[in-house]
Amino acid sequence: MSDATPEPAALLGDCLRNLPQYLLPQRLLTRLTYRLTRARTPWLKNLLIRGFTRHFQVNLSEASEPDPRAYPDFNAFFTRALKPGARPLAAGDGAVCCPVDGAISEIGLAEADALLQAKGRRFSLTALLGGDAERARPFQGGAFATLYLSPRDYHRIHMPLGGVLREMVHVPGQLFSVSPLTARVVPQLFARNERVAALFDTPAGPMALVLVGAINVASIETVWAGAITPPLGSTIRCWRYPAAGEGAARLDRGQEMGRFNMGSTVIVLFGPGAVRWEAGVQAAASVRMGQRLGERIKPRA
Repeated sequence: MSDATPEPAALLGDCLRNLPQYLLPQRLLTRLTYRLTRARTPWLKNLLIRGFTRHFQVNLSEASEPDPRAYPDFNAFFTRALKPGARPLAAGDGAVCCPVDGAISEIGLAEADALLQAKGRRFSLTALLGGDAERARPFQGGAFATLYLSPRDYHRIHMPLGGVLREMVHVPGQLFSVSPLTARVVPQLFARNERVAALFDTPAGPMALVLVGAINVASIETVWAGAITPPLGSTIRCWRYPAAGEGAARLDRGQEMGRFNMGSTVIVLFGPGAVRWEAGVQAAASVRMGQRLGERIKPRA
């Protein structure tokens, strides 16, 4: 994990390339994307799927439905399931599995309430989790991993460890791109964009999965509540869940927990001393859902 400040000339160039994002009507474009990706006119949805597959070189051979024409709309294609066994889980009960296909943006340990966003930039853990200091406290100084999903990636999100859901928070916000370029130049990017945070109790203690929205990410959904966005909203919403009985949600390691209807970023959070990241898993590394991201640290006897 590196926190060196970029060269001024390079930073200025990145800022200029990113300037149009501040001028775009983010929510309008996202609403239009939502409608377009759910259009069921055969020629239109087939044109979208065919063009997307060619441009991003999508591997449909591992999809449970490899025929692109069989999908009812573009969103169904984008959130396609994979064949059984396409993403085997890392062996061992203590293995922390990668929740998505994508690339590591940053990985390491929080410095108190600060997480590394990109070289020279940090953002607030408390702000990321909706501004609630009590919600953020268990993760301060703990392990975090930020995972970027490119358009070509598999876009379902799975559990790194088994756990019991205790809280979900929807935090409205802006809809900047979450590309590496934007992460380098937009301050507090992940704490500014719309996001859904799911907090679990696991064998490693508290764990959070934060699903960060972006421009054209027209919907974020979970398996227990369905679509959380839209509506995009303007106020923070919070749901709490019982540990047992009616309304409880227990998910196994590797089980699907949600999906992006159009892609974005997932941030995984653990408390201090809970997990140890794999030495070879570093920023910019490509990862696949199910691979070993780290190991749960067993408490001392």
